[in-house]
Amino acid sequence: MRHVESFAEGRPDEVTGLLREADGWARTLAGAMGELEEERLTGSDPAGVVRVEVSGTGRLRALSIDPRRLRDLDHLQLAQAVQEAIVAAHHTMGERLEKVVEGLTGPGGASAADPLEGYIRNVLRGE
Repeated sequence: MRHVESFAEGRPDEVTGLLREADGWARTLAGAMGELEEERLTGSDPAGVVRVEVSGTGRLRALSIDPRRLRDLDHLQLAQAVQEAIVAAHHTMGERLEKVVEGLTGPGGASAADPLEGYIRNVLRGE
C-alpha cells in the first residue's frame, strides 16, 4: 500500500510500483474470490417462509419454500418473500466480502488514500 499512498499524495513517479502492487492485489483477490465461490451463505424472508442459499460471489445455489406456510400466501406475497430472502442472503454475502477485503487490506479496511474505497463500499453494500 506504500505506492498507493505515494500516488495519492501526488507523486506520479510511483506509477510503476503502484501497478506492481495492484497486480499483487488482483492475484490475491482472485484467489480469495475463488474460495468465496465455494462458500454457502443463507438468507430468509422475515416470516421464514422462503430460504435461499447463495455462493460467496452471489450465485443462487438453492431456494426452499416451507410448504406449510406457503398456504397463507398468494402469488404476489410469495414473490415478495422470495425477493426478501434473496436480499437477505446478499446482505450476508456483502458482510462476508467486507471481511475478506479487510483481511486483504489489514485492520481498519482500505487505506484512506485508496481512490476506489467509496466505489467498493457501494458495490458491497448496494448503496
